[in-house]
Amino acid sequence: MNQSNSSVRRMAALALLIAIIVVMSYTPLGYLQFGPIQMSLLTIPVAIGAVVMGPTDGAILGGVFGLTSLFSAISGRSAMGTMMFSINPFACFVVCFVARVLMGWCTGLIFKALQKAMPKKEKLSCALGGLLAAVLNTVFFMGSLVLFFYQTEYIQNLVSALHVSNPFAFVVVVVGLQGVLEAILCCVVTCAVSVPLRKIWNK
Repeated sequence: MNQSNSSVRRMAALALLIAIIVVMSYTPLGYLQFGPIQMSLLTIPVAIGAVVMGPTDGAILGGVFGLTSLFSAISGRSAMGTMMFSINPFACFVVCFVARVLMGWCTGLIFKALQKAMPKKEKLSCALGGLLAAVLNTVFFMGSLVLFFYQTEYIQNLVSALHVSNPFAFVVVVVGLQGVLEAILCCVVTCAVSVPLRKIWNK
């Protein structure tokens, strides 16, 4: 395949995944509300893109995911996001957007490392790529949330309501079961979709 056809194929695949992210962001499949925070399945198309196409495209898709999250904060669709934006728009941008770009980029980098370490275990590498995408999304999002907003009245009210005494306990309680479910779904779906796509992509 020549370079021109390869570029067209890459742009078409990227456009399709972007469209999936945008559509999911406006349906219940994109953001599922669990208490004060939303469980997001938008990590799945980002993980698939990062695994199949690489870290750069993973970062781009993570950026699209981040923009949908930022829009939810600005538009009032997310109570916590709206709170963050009203207190500190720049910090909200970091939490919603930058964290997701880093997630997509790091997922692609880690998957490449897994390929080199386990060249004959394609399915395992794809499954781990999906799992790590969800874990990284939680780590970057919750880490930046605690960094910028833990001392705010809104978060401290949540801390009191949840009966926790430190940032780590707050993250564990808030993420809880939803984080586990998100990681499992991302792992299973990313593996199921990415393995056959990679065979086609690498031809």
